[in-house]
Amino acid sequence: MDLSNLSSVSQFAGDLCYLFLAAVALWGLYCVVVVWRRINQLRFRNDAEQTEFMVGLEAYLSSADFATAKQFCDGDDRVVPQLAGTAIEHKDIEPGKLRHLLADRYQRDVSADLEYRQSWINTVVKTAPMLGLFGTVLGMMSAFGKLGSGGKVEASALAEDISLALITTAIGLAIAIPLSLAVASINIRIRKLEDSVNVGLSRILDSLTSPSGGVVRR
Repeated sequence: MDLSNLSSVSQFAGDLCYLFLAAVALWGLYCVVVVWRRINQLRFRNDAEQTEFMVGLEAYLSSADFATAKQFCDGDDRVVPQLAGTAIEHKDIEPGKLRHLLADRYQRDVSADLEYRQSWINTVVKTAPMLGLFGTVLGMMSAFGKLGSGGKVEASALAEDISLALITTAIGLAIAIPLSLAVASINIRIRKLEDSVNVGLSRILDSLTSPSGGVVRR
């Protein structure tokens, strides 16, 4: 391959590298926004808000007013009220099976969706530096190809190839680093969500298995 062909191929591949870097950056940002909003939709804003909900629900459960308790949960899209509604619907089954049912429902409806989006974010975190490295290799190949041609090489021509090598690497890292921090923050929020769900479900199951509750003990 002659020098002109090598330079043109390197330039074309470099443009593709920029395009793919932009694409993975936008996709990673989109997934972060989706997961962040999804967690906000599923959780209570604070412990006081969840406690207020639980007090209201326990009042209905303690009086065995399950129809009103179910209506109280149905209008709320957050995960604890939704799981509470499921628990009330299946209040007559064995407590151990009920707990397993709720855990399965949480895994299927909440965890699976969040893990799917997180897996894409992690893929972007891994892919962006690799694309940057690919751009680095392309730029250095073109630069060394010009140096090895035996002719006089302009400094501006080498600078163009070296800039491709450095810029793509910098862009890849600039994508991966913020997304890595975002993943860490998302993991913390998911753990907080799981903790609040565990607390809420424990109170719900305690209310349902109390003497005025509706769970059949076997």
